[in-house]
Amino acid sequence: MATPKQAYSTTVDALVPNDSRVQHLDAQIGPYTYHYMLATPPGPDAPRATVLLVHGWPDLGMAWRYQVPFLAEKLRCRVIVPDMLGYGRTSAPADPAEYSLRNIAAQMRALVAHVLGDPKETVILGGHDWGGAAVWRIAMWCPDMVRAVFSLNVPFAPPLRRLIEGEELVQRVPSFRYQLQLASPEAERIVDASPARLRGFLNAIYGGVVKGGQHKFAFSTQTGVVESALDAGVGPASLLSPDLVDYYVQEYSRHGLHGPTNWYRTRRVNFEDELPRFVGDGVKEWRCRCPAMVVMAEKDITLPPALADGTEKWFEGPGGLRKEVVKGVGHWGMWQDPATFNQFIGSFVEDVLAGRLKGKL
Repeated sequence: MATPKQAYSTTVDALVPNDSRVQHLDAQIGPYTYHYMLATPPGPDAPRATVLLVHGWPDLGMAWRYQVPFLAEKLRCRVIVPDMLGYGRTSAPADPAEYSLRNIAAQMRALVAHVLGDPKETVILGGHDWGGAAVWRIAMWCPDMVRAVFSLNVPFAPPLRRLIEGEELVQRVPSFRYQLQLASPEAERIVDASPARLRGFLNAIYGGVVKGGQHKFAFSTQTGVVESALDAGVGPASLLSPDLVDYYVQEYSRHGLHGPTNWYRTRRVNFEDELPRFVGDGVKEWRCRCPAMVVMAEKDITLPPALADGTEKWFEGPGGLRKEVVKGVGHWGMWQDPATFNQFIGSFVEDVLAGRLKGKL
């Protein structure tokens, strides 16, 4: 969890709600309506590349507010930023199976084709949190679409030969215990009970401190959402401005928490999709063959940098796997120190566009 000392940046240019630098658009992707922001470089010159940015939980496309102006205005890229399935103004189907990463990959392919008008166009993928997990899987399921891929805070996790879920998963990664609550109906029951609970939850996730009672925070990696702490009252978020908290409350009020938590109910369907394609008998193990980067955050409690150890073996593209660590920030480091994250992203994108990545590290 963030503390009030881990505030969002006020020095790096960031989007605000209803920012005139982006278009808010909708696309019909199969049975789903996808809402997305589209940013293009100013001036008459064509974009140098297209970047697709995928957010995580519990977030929105606005998660990338510090990166979109940098990518569009400094690096002169076209930037596509959807609200992912279940979030904001995008459809929120009830069935968790519809949120499988195989389905998400197909939807992102269709969204790119819709925006660019050509199903053969390629993009640079960027993801954070669940979006980080998603971009690795998009690179697996749609390799011909991916020019390069980077993930913030989430290293690549290879497909499994045996399903690991529930308590066994938590034994292997104790910081994932909160996911047991999110995969159950409990978290959405608590948060969706009232507008005050929803606002308190979002303030808590983004660094707000409980005003009284025995708990300092209303969300922890050990328990998930703490109902009594929400009812005690949560102070203002330290990682979002008041205007952004209002925006998040507005967008989460559309569907509630069921869609966003459905992502945590997909371990089995993802396993069943991936086993025959990537790790079944007689199947050659998947390797990433495009440029790739993971940027970890030193103080991320849930996803510490050590989780990226040993992942280089899966990357055989130009430059192998570039690994970076940002010091002194936690899970929302892309907001806490956007200048450093943007520096790593910018260096990677420039190397990709200039063809400077050769061989394997």
